Amino acid sequence: MILLVVAVLLLAVLIGSAAYLPLPVTLVAGAAIAVWLAVFAVRERRRHGSGSRTRRA
Repeated sequence: MILLVVAVLLLAVLIGSAAYLPLPVTLVAGAAIAVWLAVFAVRERRRHGSGSRTRRA
């Protein structure tokens, strides 16, 4: 969970600095964050399963 918070904060910093950075640098940084979030999501889904094990009321 802390990785997700760090990723969102880093994305916010990059969005704020996007006006000062060249477009290719901003796009590469955004793509790196997107890959990081995708890897995080896959790892969480594998660790917790597909949700079929939890009982719903």
